[in-house]
Amino acid sequence: MNHMKLRSLCEGAVLVAVAQILSYLKLWEMPWGGSVVLSMIPLVLYAVRWGLGAGLLGGFAFGVLQFMFDGGFAIGWQSILGDYLVAFTVLGLAGLVARTKSGVFTGTLIAGFARFLVHYVVGATVWAAYMPETFFGMTMHSPWFYSLLYNLAYMLPNIAITLLVFAVAYKPLNKYLTASDLIPSPAAAQPAKKDPSSPKWDPER
Repeated sequence: MNHMKLRSLCEGAVLVAVAQILSYLKLWEMPWGGSVVLSMIPLVLYAVRWGLGAGLLGGFAFGVLQFMFDGGFAIGWQSILGDYLVAFTVLGLAGLVARTKSGVFTGTLIAGFARFLVHYVVGATVWAAYMPETFFGMTMHSPWFYSLLYNLAYMLPNIAITLLVFAVAYKPLNKYLTASDLIPSPAAAQPAKKDPSSPKWDPER
């Protein structure tokens, strides 16, 4: 196993663990699952640093941990698959813009929208039978409209908070947020020049 692959796995394990810890610090929680937390930050960061494959794997691992240890809301295998495994795996789509100058911001929008879309479809289909008569003071007639309101209620704050944290951290942590610390400098990529003053230097070699 080469150095970079090992570093990716170690960094992924740490960031997924941080995401899981942050998931317990709920700023706001919805009645049937979904909450405002800071978990998207380390997951998006991992994806934009290491790319699509690593990001999808990190999101999947987090989804498994969420269902196992965070008292997940589920009403069948469809809910487990959609609201946990798929919904968190797609956060890795932030890796589509990996190692770019604005990757953490564009990646947050891509990942956040993808996760919202999964929750939206699952909410309008699997959870349709649990639609209340009223929600946010409005009478509910369509599960698609109910799911739209329900999932926007926590996904919009999650996306906004993630963008805000990256904006604040962008200048002091720029090389980490753009993954420039993983890219070797041009000087390091060039072979070392031989020193003519060295007694072992042979100009014929």
